[in-house]
Amino acid sequence: MTGEELFVRSAILTESRGHTPMRTVLQNVVFPGSKDPDVLPLYADPEIWTTMNGTPVRLSDDSHIENVLSRSSSRVEAGKRVSFGTYFNAFPASYWQRWSVVTEVRLSLATRGEGTVIVYRSNSAGNAQRVESRQVSGETTSEFALPLNTFSDGGWYWFDLIANDESLVLEHGAWDTEAEPTAPGKISLGMTTYNKPDYCVTTLGAIADNPALTEAIDRILLVDQGTRKVRDEPGFEAVSARLGEKLRIIGQGNLGGSGGFSRAMAETLKLDDSDFLMLLDDDVELETESVLRAHQFGRFSRTPVIVGGHMFDLLDKPIMHAWAETVNQGAFNWGPSFPEQHRHDFRVANLRQTPWMHARLDADYNGWWMCLIPKAVIKKVGLSLPVFIKWDDSEYGLRAREHGFRTVSLPGVALWHVSWLDKDDSQDWQAFFHTRNRIIAGLLHSTQPKGGRLLQNSGRQDLKKLLNMQYYAVQLAVDALRSVLDGPASLHDRIAESMPAARARAADFPETRVFRSGDEAPASHAGRALPNPNGPEHGPTGARLGLFTLRQVPKHWLRTSDEAAKETPEIEYAKRDAHWWRVPNHRSVLVGTADGSGKSWYRHDREKFHRLWTESRKLTKQIEKNWDRLAQEYRDALPRITSVEEWEKTFDGR
Repeated sequence: MTGEELFVRSAILTESRGHTPMRTVLQNVVFPGSKDPDVLPLYADPEIWTTMNGTPVRLSDDSHIENVLSRSSSRVEAGKRVSFGTYFNAFPASYWQRWSVVTEVRLSLATRGEGTVIVYRSNSAGNAQRVESRQVSGETTSEFALPLNTFSDGGWYWFDLIANDESLVLEHGAWDTEAEPTAPGKISLGMTTYNKPDYCVTTLGAIADNPALTEAIDRILLVDQGTRKVRDEPGFEAVSARLGEKLRIIGQGNLGGSGGFSRAMAETLKLDDSDFLMLLDDDVELETESVLRAHQFGRFSRTPVIVGGHMFDLLDKPIMHAWAETVNQGAFNWGPSFPEQHRHDFRVANLRQTPWMHARLDADYNGWWMCLIPKAVIKKVGLSLPVFIKWDDSEYGLRAREHGFRTVSLPGVALWHVSWLDKDDSQDWQAFFHTRNRIIAGLLHSTQPKGGRLLQNSGRQDLKKLLNMQYYAVQLAVDALRSVLDGPASLHDRIAESMPAARARAADFPETRVFRSGDEAPASHAGRALPNPNGPEHGPTGARLGLFTLRQVPKHWLRTSDEAAKETPEIEYAKRDAHWWRVPNHRSVLVGTADGSGKSWYRHDREKFHRLWTESRKLTKQIEKNWDRLAQEYRDALPRITSVEEWEKTFDGR
């Protein structure tokens, strides 16, 4: 039997010998099928590391993708040592101990050649502790019984392989258990897409290539809301034939992520064999083993939990977006539970070199780029809030928690997603949804009087954008404030028209035009600003921020300039240098776009500054004054507007 066959067999199988209890594979040892050297640090760590002044330093360069022999097999070169204490191949013991009924796991390793297997564990501080070592030779399978009873605060299990005078080959490895699952049902996948048929066909192909995954799947519910249809994409017919009746394409109007994922939730509730729904974004590259791991974690969870996957950057693959995300109840903002998590680079510091990764971190929510929701949760909590995009996933996590269902962002479960580095959706049409949906989520779930600092922070964001002459974004924020005051009754009615309306607003704001290569763009007086040779600058804080605001607001209020006058830009900034505390010093400025496609021309306009600031302050005060009444209205309406019945009216266009 080949290593590839062993991999497929172990993923599906559960083993029985005589009266030996059935065993279920929780996690396979896997390697990148694409033979992509950039992602190898996520799977295997052959490097020698040390620490200097608290910073990990790599002393060797022994990572070679040619040592990956198959999806399940890799080679350790003669005299070398490879650690599998890595993101995808270590076992997150603390999460399994905390949330599951599993009390012991077995590590099974099939090897060929002579060498040593060493099993390690860590504690919550990241200190490695040797558990057991064993000499191996020839073709052999080594098994290690590992209890899950000392990981309450954190910790992992992993193994290292050391080759003797000749290479040592790992044919296959797996972590399994003889525990009984609490929810034995299958998993359905809910993908929502808008004009990304190429990504969808690639993802469907990856699923079809994994027999273990297709066996575990009940249905793939692909909700196509675009004008470029997945059915018309080259390669679709072939992959559709491979998946057969498991694949269902559902066409509907563009209701955003919340509408697409709600459709998948509603359809899953009708599937008798599905106990779980995994939500997936369209513009992703899927690590199919991760779907199996999330499914098993859900099946063995002590009580139903939402199981989230991490997001790596599709364009810079060893970089992770965040580990565990929370909603700060003060300003009611989402984000990583502490800053060090954000955009962690596994080339710079792998799992073994990053102590904070060994603590068990709890999340409030998980992004819906990859998120498994038990059907029992959907039945109790309802479908998504009808808000098109933004805050639908975080609101759902908070709502589920209020119903007693927690979210676990599970290490070792992840995919690659197009990152937001080359986007600035706080300044485009999405600014409407950022502002409106954050405040609605706060009205529903804030634990602070009047939402804490939410409205103050939102107003400051509007003022900052006004000082940076980003009038379009503030107009959308003002529209969002009005929408909040309109109450929950209109959310379903307007879900399909909110995005086109926000886009249409751009026609009145010339800064939304992008001057691309070949366009007749204005030249600035001072030319292009030089980047700071000392690295990123830091803006004013504390008292300096207060003085900055006191100086800039009257200046912008009293300026008589009009954007229609088309004054020559004073200076041009690259996007990275157009800091919010630099741009307000100018009346007219060119700024590069986040995606590098061109530049935008920002010009001071007295009328827009006066009107938008006045409206923003007035509407914010109205929401603050009526906070308790609005909160009660939205909370009373929540069961209805997230119900299957209400959503089905929207799906049908009623």
